[in-house]
Amino acid sequence: MSTHAKRERLLLADLLEAAGPEAPTLCEGWTCRDLAAHVVVRERRPEAAGGLLLGVLKSRLDQAMAEYTAKPYEELIQLIRTGPPRMSPYRLKQIDEAANAVEFYVHAEDVRRAQEDWAPRPLDPVFSDALWSRLEKLARLTGRRSPVGLVLRRPNGQTAVAHKGTPVVTVTGEPGELTLFVFGRQEAAQVELDGEKSALEQVTTAKLGM
Repeated sequence: MSTHAKRERLLLADLLEAAGPEAPTLCEGWTCRDLAAHVVVRERRPEAAGGLLLGVLKSRLDQAMAEYTAKPYEELIQLIRTGPPRMSPYRLKQIDEAANAVEFYVHAEDVRRAQEDWAPRPLDPVFSDALWSRLEKLARLTGRRSPVGLVLRRPNGQTAVAHKGTPVVTVTGEPGELTLFVFGRQEAAQVELDGEKSALEQVTTAKLGM
């Protein structure tokens, strides 16, 4: 039985292939080629991928991104499909699932929702629950830059606090949509917001995410 991460990986590869290298994504300034290179660098160049979080490694990241964006697009797609190198920790099922299920879901939606004719993708309940479980663990991290209090709520009433503070904005939606919201895709997320008008304006333009 395939994991959520493996399924989302293959879907992402298919979407990138169908869209083409110059198609836009929800990642500001990135085409599908840039996004594909990012995914490959993250898995295959850990010494450079650290630049995503550490400024001191940014030059290595920039160099690796330049190297991979210059590769044939079809090669990048194949590297995504085949996955990380043999000795990579991402080869371990538990690590792959924890590190990549959300990553690949968000990036798949980055491709899908940047197209004019996109429509919401129904997620199976098991995957939705898995996304919620990860969201509960990541909420404080992804919401740390929110300028106001931020509470995430599922339609079934389950909640997670992404940021403490006042005034408070409550974001209600399915786990997949809430995931997109706190990963900085506020405009594309299908959610309902409740709170003071000024607070709503602040949270919808805040730089949320990792």
